Amino acid sequence: MSVARMVLSLVLLCLYTLPTFADALPDDRLAVVETPTGRHEFTVELALDDQQRAHGLMYRETLAPDRGMLFVFDESAPRSFWMRNTYIPLDIIFIRSDGRILNIVRKARPRTDTPRQSVGAAVAVLEIAGGRAAELGIIAGHYVRHPLIDRWQQPQ
Repeated sequence: MSVARMVLSLVLLCLYTLPTFADALPDDRLAVVETPTGRHEFTVELALDDQQRAHGLMYRETLAPDRGMLFVFDESAPRSFWMRNTYIPLDIIFIRSDGRILNIVRKARPRTDTPRQSVGAAVAVLEIAGGRAAELGIIAGHYVRHPLIDRWQQPQ
């Protein structure tokens, strides 16, 4: 077999198997909310730096019920979020360094600069589709698990 045919075969094999790899998400893309009634999993986009956090979920027209964005900060502090250029209502879940939910701003109104604030120091924020937290019975005091949040619980 010629080198060109081998390369073409390899490219076609990669293209054929690409959806399989794309569907297999790494663990760091999965946030789990633990409630007394069960675990609720969200595939999340990560916002880890100032630019990603500033852009957030702006300009999105839809958000699937099992999707969201997880904002993770380098230190625990009071947090404030706004919805400028965000087209859909969101539930904004503020999370302490131990993973416990501090508070939830439910169905935050889109396209406003109104600050939505944590009631204490938060190290992470999970944004999901507006109304989804109520549908699943997610309330303050429940836990969010994710490797980047759990790292705060490890001895330094």
